[in-house]
Amino acid sequence: MIKVLVVEDEPVAADAHRVYVERMPGFTVSGVVHSGADALRFCEREPVDLVLLDFYLPDTHGLAVCRSLRAAGLPIDVIAVTSARDLALVKAAVSVGVVQYLLKPFTFASLREKLERYAEFHGASGEVSGQAEIDRALGTLRTTERQALPKGMSGQTLEAITDVLASAADGLSAGAAATAIGASRVTARRYLEYLADNGLAQREPRYGQVGRPEVWYKPKTV
Repeated sequence: MIKVLVVEDEPVAADAHRVYVERMPGFTVSGVVHSGADALRFCEREPVDLVLLDFYLPDTHGLAVCRSLRAAGLPIDVIAVTSARDLALVKAAVSVGVVQYLLKPFTFASLREKLERYAEFHGASGEVSGQAEIDRALGTLRTTERQALPKGMSGQTLEAITDVLASAADGLSAGAAATAIGASRVTARRYLEYLADNGLAQREPRYGQVGRPEVWYKPKTV
């Protein structure tokens, strides 16, 4: 079994991560902590193979946790689970040994793919026959195919809608999203419904003075 430590300061998100990991065959959650200091203490006293690490912790940054793990000589892999989108931060994460990088908000399917690839990499052993085999082993950590979108939907528009939604902490309507990305209201609603159906957004009816309630969409993080 691959032993996993969940490091997440938000209790609801931490519990969601725990539940997701426990749904994966071959993985077990060794513990859940909410700060960098607790993560380091846990890793020093308990066997851990993999850390699911939020970068924005109340006492330190996730990169500092990674550096401390390396300095202590602990053979523990890290998957970053964070909302941080700065490419400089991604590069820094790679330099301190982060093996996977998963952006919030995400679905169980996205985490499952990362964990399945990690399990394949983690389980490899023995001596390789040549460079090609090394490249294949390292390649198991990389996602090579995008998840197929429904017919007529584009990744570029989905990314634009996702960015707009992520910046709307109080939620927004399909009309507001359409205005923000320069698309029709029907198009914006289709993409927002796709996000909601995949657990990346939540619907919230809002009542005006007259007529039926309007559906608003709020970002949903886990």
